[in-house]
Amino acid sequence: MSMLDIFWNDVWKSSIRKNAKPKCERMSFWNKRAPDFMKAAEKSDYIDQFLEIMDPQPDWTVLDMGCAAGTLAIPLARKVRSVTAVDPSSGMRDLLRLRCEQEGIDNIRIVDGSWEQDWEALEIAPHDVFMASRSLVVPDLQASVEKVQRFAREKVFLSTLVGDGPYDPQIFEAVGRDFNPGTDYILAVNVLRQMGIYADVAFTYNNERKVYPDHDAAFSDLLWMIHDMNEEEKKRLRKHLKETLVPFENGVRMPYARPVRWAVLSWDKQTGGGAEPVEA
Repeated sequence: MSMLDIFWNDVWKSSIRKNAKPKCERMSFWNKRAPDFMKAAEKSDYIDQFLEIMDPQPDWTVLDMGCAAGTLAIPLARKVRSVTAVDPSSGMRDLLRLRCEQEGIDNIRIVDGSWEQDWEALEIAPHDVFMASRSLVVPDLQASVEKVQRFAREKVFLSTLVGDGPYDPQIFEAVGRDFNPGTDYILAVNVLRQMGIYADVAFTYNNERKVYPDHDAAFSDLLWMIHDMNEEEKKRLRKHLKETLVPFENGVRMPYARPVRWAVLSWDKQTGGGAEPVEA
């Protein structure tokens, strides 16, 4: 059987279903995590590396789907004409709005919306560039990309998981959970290929060795990986951290470093690297 005989979008759908959470549960999780997520994002090299790959231009209008608290929308706003930042989490949008006020940024339009919604009903028009940074958790990738093609005039940038991504298999093992990180980037590449889109692939890289002021801070920081842990699982996680964290300067750190990569898939809208042009 040829690789192209496999309908890769069905494989994508199956993979996504394995990790699907109810929408209300997802929103509650992201609303609570918004402040910590923003702090972690700002410490990472991911922002600079993504922007280097993207090479933003001053005349661009950018549609940022799943913008979170402005991880990329804020630095992008300083480099492009305007940004439409879309996110379904009220906690994330509130933080982004506060950051814009504090930093005097007035070229970001903040929209309550998601991948699944009717973007035209949200008064979102086509932009020069569409981007989705680490938010490509969509039930039907092909349908989502077809939608993206209608809202991007020039370029598309999507970043997604490579291997385990930011998830640590040892944490899952410690609490007794099966580990299934999600959809690897190569699956997205295959879906795009079958759509006639020959995406460029670049990678961001960060060699993480987490450092914490104490064990409680480590525990709080790692809760996001398995956000519905019961009390017994939380006890197991605390026990694991007590046994494995090592002293470091005035705090503690993980006993190992973990390379974290994200794949940035991009293509020119008019050619798709070989695809037929799609009218916006």
